[in-house]
Amino acid sequence: MTAPAAPVRRTRALTTLRDMAARPSGAIGLTLITLHLIIALISPWIAPFDYKEMNSAVILGNPGAGHLLGTDHLGRDVFTRVLLGGREALLVTGIATPIAMLWGGMLGVLLGLRGGWIDEVLMRLVDAFLALPGILPLLVLITVFGSGNEVLTPTLAFFFGIPVIRVARAAAHEVVARDFISAARARGHSPLSIVRREILPNVTDTLLVEGAMRWSWMLLGFSALSFLGFGVAPPTPDWGLMVSDARVYMSLAPWGVLGPMIALSSLIIGINLTADALAKALGLDQGRKAVI
Repeated sequence: MTAPAAPVRRTRALTTLRDMAARPSGAIGLTLITLHLIIALISPWIAPFDYKEMNSAVILGNPGAGHLLGTDHLGRDVFTRVLLGGREALLVTGIATPIAMLWGGMLGVLLGLRGGWIDEVLMRLVDAFLALPGILPLLVLITVFGSGNEVLTPTLAFFFGIPVIRVARAAAHEVVARDFISAARARGHSPLSIVRREILPNVTDTLLVEGAMRWSWMLLGFSALSFLGFGVAPPTPDWGLMVSDARVYMSLAPWGVLGPMIALSSLIIGINLTADALAKALGLDQGRKAVI
């Protein structure tokens, strides 16, 4: 008798997590991500000031006991805004990334199985999208439809899902060439059944690693939009928006730029280290045996 699928998947997930945590890169990456998630959840209760509170008496103030990272050009506490600055980014990208992986991964797998002229036409469209500078189509849609979270989330999910199509298609092509796919076709299984039973279990690991990397790119894209004024609307704290507002005053109050930059960089580094450890734990890296 075979073990139930859910306990087997749970056991494998725990084993993979332990393997990741045993590596320095995985331990550091998971710690950074966990720390950012905890801060995002509890920051409204631990922030020392109201993020909207302005004080003209301490404009561009230096770091001190009252304001750990000084104040910005409106006299707002920079430390408070850094603590709260990741909430919108994590919320939007935390929803958009799974959506991007779901639609891009499924379409890529179906194209890898189907092949033919449909595959060729759609992949040429994918190539055309990928040939464009990544930020331009985002700016076009956000300019037309607005920049609220209800627009940013599906927009990011769509555009960052397009590169996933190519990755999922390539992974599916390797599986489709194997004998068990031919056997499934000979038994009369439908394409959706072949995708669900034969292909997805063999490409899930690749898509998980791609999803982690796609999350880091999406965070950078979200912050870039906020930096350009197309993301989070003021006075909502956001790291990209904070850098945009404070860059003019960097020579006088560099903490207004350095604080959000360090916060964003640490999160991106944590995600990339975790993705690297995940790839090695799943055996997707040639250097799996090397401990880094």
